Amino acid sequence: MTILIAYDGSDDSKAAIAFAGELLKGESAVVLTVWERAAVASARASVGLMMAIDQLGTEDAAIEEAMRELARHGAELARKAGLDATPRCDPDSVAVWSTIVDVADEIGARLIVTGTRGLGGVRSLLLGSTSDRVLHHAGRPVLVVPAPAADEET
Repeated sequence: MTILIAYDGSDDSKAAIAFAGELLKGESAVVLTVWERAAVASARASVGLMMAIDQLGTEDAAIEEAMRELARHGAELARKAGLDATPRCDPDSVAVWSTIVDVADEIGARLIVTGTRGLGGVRSLLLGSTSDRVLHHAGRPVLVVPAPAADEET
């Protein structure tokens, strides 16, 4: 069975990897990091940071490499958790959730694993959470792992 694990570096996505490793030890997994080209461009424009076209290509390449490194980190966490994991990094097509669903379709994932909340912040509050959208659009089993419990002693 191949599982797809959505990973953005958040504590929730790390918890999802750890739980998937406990539950599905030894299974094949693709750890997917989706990067948002459109969100970066919107953020630049919203603060008045307009850049020359040649700078945009260089900046996007740097962001893509950083996201590839994040995917590699997630795959390493998954291997340590007991999964046979490989990293994958894709730019979003329309939205992060739709890219996750599309990649799951492409690789024939039997299961998608995601945390309850990622690093989406205000944008996810306005548009609905990624995990909720994946759950409702995937057409395959989705395991949504709740956020790790806060340490009650601190």
